[in-house]
Amino acid sequence: MAVLTITSLTADLLSAALDLDRQCFGGLWTLDGYQRELDSPNSDLLIFLASPSPSSSPSAHPLIVGLGCSWSIVDEAHITLVGIYPQYQRQGLGQAMLIALLQAAQIRGLKRSTLEVRASNQSAIDLYNKFGFQEAGRRRRYYQDTGEDALVLWRSGLQSPSFPSTLTTWHQETSDRLTAHDWQLTFDQEYFRSLLAYRLEDALVAPLLPEA
Repeated sequence: MAVLTITSLTADLLSAALDLDRQCFGGLWTLDGYQRELDSPNSDLLIFLASPSPSSSPSAHPLIVGLGCSWSIVDEAHITLVGIYPQYQRQGLGQAMLIALLQAAQIRGLKRSTLEVRASNQSAIDLYNKFGFQEAGRRRRYYQDTGEDALVLWRSGLQSPSFPSTLTTWHQETSDRLTAHDWQLTFDQEYFRSLLAYRLEDALVAPLLPEA
């Protein structure tokens, strides 16, 4: 079973992040773009860092198998990227990354989250709906490569009294799914604790997700 750690991207892993970007998004962001995210205190740029189990070959998984990014804007979390290597999709990694980004937003004191998704990407829309996102608008011809519309989705209630327990339930369900696909999910506790320095206001903070 491979260990999968959710942590922040660091400069030494930028080349691996660029490779994943090319695989998932066709080269959406440049090296300078990722560096700007690393330098911004308002950006959560998270990755799945895969460590093979002792019984696996050293090259059993890429160093980074997924990434996600969210910007803190006033009291909102704008999720800009969620990408998983194609061969590891449909195993629960996408929803684990979404949960981690919502966890980070909740710790920061943000009240709601928003994102854009291609109108034709029904599987992603279904995932976001599952986690409480609702359609709030449409941006016509938003995607330049195809001219396709983007749906604007919103999820409120990140500071509601019930949201911490909701996060815990989602985490457990997702961990069980990942285990079924031979992943052991862990979290970089220090990174999530560091976000407390960027709290926008006093708010109920969800318990940090367990390390395993």
